[in-house]
Amino acid sequence: MSEFLAALLEHGFLQSALIAGLLASVGCGLMGTYVVVKRIAFLAGGIAHSVLGGMGAALYFGFDPLAGALAAAVAAALLIGWVRIIWRAQEDTLIGALWAIGMALGILFIAKTPGYQTDLLSYLFGNILLVPDESLWFMAALDVLLVTIVGAYHRQFLAVAFDEEHARLRGIPVTFFYLLLLVLVAVTVVLLIQVVGLILVLALLTLPAAVAAHYVHSLGAMMLVATVIGMLVSTLGLALSYGPDLPTGPTIILLAGGVYVVSALSARTLARRRARTSAVANHAEVETVE
Repeated sequence: MSEFLAALLEHGFLQSALIAGLLASVGCGLMGTYVVVKRIAFLAGGIAHSVLGGMGAALYFGFDPLAGALAAAVAAALLIGWVRIIWRAQEDTLIGALWAIGMALGILFIAKTPGYQTDLLSYLFGNILLVPDESLWFMAALDVLLVTIVGAYHRQFLAVAFDEEHARLRGIPVTFFYLLLLVLVAVTVVLLIQVVGLILVLALLTLPAAVAAHYVHSLGAMMLVATVIGMLVSTLGLALSYGPDLPTGPTIILLAGGVYVVSALSARTLARRRARTSAVANHAEVETVE
């Protein structure tokens, strides 16, 4: 750890990597909470893997892959949301088809793009150590967008996340806010691609929020705790991968997965203890009455 801290003060690329992890954690905490609470991880996965088509097309036509990723993610979010609203009974099959089509289109565009696309490989598998300064500004702008929209429409998102029918009875345009929620998830996917890559993005989107859900039940508190967990996991993953020269993205995901497993086991043990304590207390109260 001391070696990493010394290198962090010396090397600009490590400082950029740390900032990228912190910026990604903001979107991870905000939108990951909605994904976990509303149980739309499969939809988020469909959005994430459809991004490859946009990235491949952007490379083929000479544009920035991140711009293509953002456009494809937003388009996939709207399409998947529309599919879920119209054909709810077949949503799993259709989302899986869109997932595969997006990946297939991306591979075809990549195959027809001249040269060896090392940048695209870093987007697929993540390379936080190579995040350029302009991408940091791009990530910061996306964070500002997420915080602004969530702050402005928090109550509407809360109603849609927990009870769509009740929200509809209250006059909230559920379809609009549901699609907007998926678009924000798409923006978060693009944020996280910089850190862990397209392949592992779903894990980082959901695991910190899932850990937070073990200990807090308020949506705002879950967002805050998930953001902090994301920051800790990304920073520690970066530090742990530096010395042995391990891939940073997978290291971050393994650390997040370990934290989740330990948290789930601890939460289950605490719940059992509380149940036993409550049962003993109730039994003692009954004996006292008798």
